[in-house]
Amino acid sequence: MSDEIVEETPRTYSGALLAAIAVALLLGLGGLIWSYTLSSKLTTQQQELADAKAANVKLDAQLRETDERLGVATDELKTSLGLTQKQLDMRAAELQQRESRVEASTQKLATAETATAAAVTAVATDVTGVKTDVGGVKTDVAKTQTDLASAVAQLTTMKGDLDGHSTLIARNASELETLKHKGDRNYYSFTLAKGEKKPVGTVSLELKKADAKKSKFTLVVYADDKQYEKKDKNLNEPLQFYAGKDPMLYELVVNTVSAKNTITGYLSTPKGAPVPVTTGQ
Repeated sequence: MSDEIVEETPRTYSGALLAAIAVALLLGLGGLIWSYTLSSKLTTQQQELADAKAANVKLDAQLRETDERLGVATDELKTSLGLTQKQLDMRAAELQQRESRVEASTQKLATAETATAAAVTAVATDVTGVKTDVGGVKTDVAKTQTDLASAVAQLTTMKGDLDGHSTLIARNASELETLKHKGDRNYYSFTLAKGEKKPVGTVSLELKKADAKKSKFTLVVYADDKQYEKKDKNLNEPLQFYAGKDPMLYELVVNTVSAKNTITGYLSTPKGAPVPVTTGQ
């Protein structure tokens, strides 16, 4: 029985050893496989790291290039913005000046409107006053015309010495003013001494004789290189003659004969007759 025991023990140890060796081999093989796998992953990661570094270098170069371009663009933008700001400032100044001018014009317009309104009010008041004055003037004119017509009606009508033509005469200064206001002829007053030749209007007169007692006189009229003698004429008698390039009827009236051998009267000419440069009216 002891022999059987001795023989069974070695067998038991040999199986365990083989099992241990097998396990060790498996572990070694697994370690080798794991090591190989780890080495492959490490190589791959190292390659990826190298690629990443290369990409980083490229990106860094691109970034520097981008920074440079951005710097140039920034400088250009600053210059552009500077010019634009200057233009904006100028435009703002122009707009401010225009606004100031508009405000000044508005103020001036308002002042002008106020002044115009005041002027219109004043003119309206003046117009009312003028209307009143015009009404009064019309009344005065009508009265004057009535008075003139009445005064003219009181004038004496006499026949002239030339062709019997009847005419209104003035016997004194007041009636002469009435004739002047009638406005249909020109009138020239005169005073003439004996022996004196004197221009009156566009003709000349010379007194030859004056008789205060009989109120008679004789004078000569010089017109257009001709002379007309009016002999022994009476006071307030129209003495007529023609004168001018286109002959027109002139009239001469003597109102007074004084003791000092002088006469006073007036010369009457048509409105269309020539007039002297200076007159003695």
